[in-house]
Amino acid sequence: MTIEKTMSPYAIRQAIRHGDFTGNTSGMAQGFVQCNLAILPADWAGDFLQFCQMNPKPCPIVGMSAKPGDFQLQALGQDIDIRTDIPKYRVFKDGQYVEEVTDISAQWRDDFVVFALGCSFSFEEALIADGLEVRNITEKVNVPMYRTNLACQTAGRFSGSMVVSMRPMKPADAIRAIQICSRFPSVHGAPVHFGSPEQIGIRDIHSPDYGDAVTIKEGEVPVFWACGVTPQVALEQAKPPVCITHSPGHMLITDLPNSRLAVL
Repeated sequence: MTIEKTMSPYAIRQAIRHGDFTGNTSGMAQGFVQCNLAILPADWAGDFLQFCQMNPKPCPIVGMSAKPGDFQLQALGQDIDIRTDIPKYRVFKDGQYVEEVTDISAQWRDDFVVFALGCSFSFEEALIADGLEVRNITEKVNVPMYRTNLACQTAGRFSGSMVVSMRPMKPADAIRAIQICSRFPSVHGAPVHFGSPEQIGIRDIHSPDYGDAVTIKEGEVPVFWACGVTPQVALEQAKPPVCITHSPGHMLITDLPNSRLAVL
C-alpha cells in the first residue's frame, strides 16, 4: 500500500494499524494535530498528570483515556486504537528501555492510563505556510532532539530535564517563528532557546540524542522547542514498573484540526 502524506488521519491510522507504515510522521496529514504518547499504570497516573500540568511547555495534555484500560481515545478521532495506531512504540520496565514494537496489544493491561501530549509537528505546517523552511521536512528525516540542562518542575515521583527539538533558521526567521508558535501553546508554543546550544547543555549539535542530524547552513542559528520526548526522561528517572511511549518522531495522528489549538 502506498502511503501519501495527504491521506486523511483515519486512512493513515488504518495503514499503521495494518502494518503498512512504520516511519516517522513529520509532515503527514497536514492540518491535523499529532500527539506524543505516554501510558502508565493507574497508580502512577496521578503523579504524571501533575507533572504535565506543572510543565506545560514540554508536556501539554491534548487528551487522556476516559478510564483505566480504555484504549479508544474517542475525543481525538474516529476508531482510534492506541494499541495499534502509532507507527512505533517504546516499552520501558523499571525505567529501562527494553524494546521497540509496532503493536502493544500483547502488553496491554486493564489498569493502563493513556496520555496524549501535544507535538511540535503540529506547528511545523504553520511555519511552512508563512514561508519558513523546516529543515527536517526538506531533508526528509526525523527532527533532531537533544537532552538539555533545563530542569522541569518536580511532581510526586516525576522529575527530570527538558528534551528539545531543533530547527535551524536565520535569526530574522527565528524571531518570526517565535511569533507564529506563540499561538500554539497546546503544541509546545514558542521556542525555549535559540543560539548557543552549549548554554542549555548540548555539547554537540551535530549528534542529536534522538532523531536525525540536519544541515545547519552558514548564517543560521539553531532554534529549540520544548519536546514531547521530555516525559520519557522523567519516566526513566521515576522508574515505574512498566510504561509505554511513542518512539521519537512516530506520533499519534488525530482528527483534531490544528486550527482548534491556535490562540488568536
